[in-house]
Amino acid sequence: MPGLKRSELAGLAGISVEYLIRIEQGRDHNPSVSVVNALADALRLDAAERDHLRNVASCSAGPCTAAVQSPRLEVRPTVRALLAQLEPGIAYVTNRLGDLPAYTDGFDLLARPAGVLDGLFPNLTRFVFADERARRVFPDWERLADELTLPLSFGAPSERSQRLVADLTATAGDDFTRRLRGHSRPRGDRQVWCHPAVGTLRFDRETLELPAADAQQLVVLLPADAETNAALNRLRHGGGLALVR
Repeated sequence: MPGLKRSELAGLAGISVEYLIRIEQGRDHNPSVSVVNALADALRLDAAERDHLRNVASCSAGPCTAAVQSPRLEVRPTVRALLAQLEPGIAYVTNRLGDLPAYTDGFDLLARPAGVLDGLFPNLTRFVFADERARRVFPDWERLADELTLPLSFGAPSERSQRLVADLTATAGDDFTRRLRGHSRPRGDRQVWCHPAVGTLRFDRETLELPAADAQQLVVLLPADAETNAALNRLRHGGGLALVR
C-alpha cells in the first residue's frame, strides 16, 4: 500500500511492529487466521486478494494443500434466492475465473444484447479478451482487462484455470500475458457499459464475498446517475424480463 508505514499497518491490524517484521522476514511461518484476516482488513484487500493471502499463509506453514477453493460453477439455492430478491436490479455471481453461473434478469437485459452471455457457460474474462465486441461494450477496457487478469494468478491452480490461461494466451497474446505477468492492481468501483440499444450506462459496483467454501462473489451494479437510471427503465419497459438463470 503506497504511503502506508509499517507502524501504521501494525496498528490497524492490532499487532506489534516487531511481530509484523517477523512475518515480513519469514521468521514466523504460521500466523493465526485472526492475524491474517486483520492484515487483510488493514490493507483493504478485495475477495480475490484475501483468498491469495490465505493461500500463501497456509503454504508458508508447510506443504500447500490448496487452501483456496477451486472456482465453482454450482450456485447454492439460497444465493439464487438472494438474486431473485434483487430483481429487477442488475446482479450476478462470479468467481476468480470470471464465470457467470447465475444472474438476474436485469443483468440479462444488460449483458445478453452485448454478447457477454453467449455460449453455454458464459465467462466475462473470456469475453473481454477473446471477443472483438468487448472493446465497444466496455469503454474502459484497459482497466477492466487489468482487473480480470489479476485473480487468475491467485490461489491454487486448477485444471479449469490452467485451461483458461492457455486459451487466452493463444487468443489474446500479449494483451493477456503482459497483464498476467505484471500483477497490476487496479482500483475503482465505477463500471461503464455501452449497450447496443440504450447507449452508455454508468454504474457504481458493489462486490460481496460469499462464504469461503463457495469461492464466489456476488456483484451488484447500481445506476450511477439519473441518465443511466432512465435508460435502464426504457430497457426494462421495452425488453421484458425473464427468470433468474
